[in-house]
Amino acid sequence: MKVGFIGLGTMGAYMAANLSRHLESSNHGLVVHDVRRETAEPFLAKGAQWADSPRQLAQSCDVVFLSLPGPKEVEAVTLDGATGLLGGLRKGAAVFDLSTNAPSMVRRIAAQFDDQGCHFLDAPVSGGPSGARSGRLAIWIGGDKASFTEHKALLDAFADQARHIGDIGAGSVAKLVHNCAGYAIQTALAEVFTMGVKGGVEPLALWEAVRTGAGGRSRTFDRLVDQFLQNKYEPPSFALKLAYKDMTLATELGRELGVPMRLSNLAYLEMSEAMGRGWEGQDSRVAMKLQVERAKVEIAVDPKRIEEVLARDPLAPGDPRKK
Repeated sequence: MKVGFIGLGTMGAYMAANLSRHLESSNHGLVVHDVRRETAEPFLAKGAQWADSPRQLAQSCDVVFLSLPGPKEVEAVTLDGATGLLGGLRKGAAVFDLSTNAPSMVRRIAAQFDDQGCHFLDAPVSGGPSGARSGRLAIWIGGDKASFTEHKALLDAFADQARHIGDIGAGSVAKLVHNCAGYAIQTALAEVFTMGVKGGVEPLALWEAVRTGAGGRSRTFDRLVDQFLQNKYEPPSFALKLAYKDMTLATELGRELGVPMRLSNLAYLEMSEAMGRGWEGQDSRVAMKLQVERAKVEIAVDPKRIEEVLARDPLAPGDPRKK
């Protein structure tokens, strides 16, 4: 079997290098392509083959990985009539898109692959250049599960957390949820830290203090486990009325100091609405139900399923809830 890799930029080069080391110990060969041939020279020096186009690469490969800047590049590489992958793939071949892509785009590409008996899976990665170099990457795969299972060993060659999470598009949705949450939290942290510093606390001392609090000891998404995922807000871990008091004090401090608190005030308005619903005795996270209502979705995961996940991947060692 030959394995193709297209896109040898910062992330792609590291992932391809780890994959290449894995292939050296097997009977598989690596075929590479990039818009800049010079990026492929280190791989060619170690025995990899060069392909002049995605289509040429597809003609000799059973599985192909893409690491490209975004949707338009993936569309061109896969579907271009003259040089695209789809024109050269054999029936049953699989293409894993490691790029951060639009769910609508990957679904459209996958539909055309299906028509020709091939598989296109969205498989965005998370971990950045350092994770790509060390192999400590998460990959969230959407698409044909049999193809994922068949090629799992190749994914494991450059990622320590590769998992199939649903139909085509699921991986891209998960990546966008992850990244959007990170940047929203980043913005909120900038807001509250400026309040803290303007309130008279030295930045390093403030950081040292808050990272030892309940929020600092937990991984970001682990905070969803006990209430939000289960849709269970009673008995409260920390009552809404107490959290509302804390947010009242925090936003008042922001006004006293003349610090803009746009995100914090939005959160305060959410909590005010939840208080108005008569939820003051429920857990402070009950305000999250308002967004669930607006989005018209249902979230109520069986606690046993959550425990199964935590058995495989436990809470952080310092998490206050860890037994």
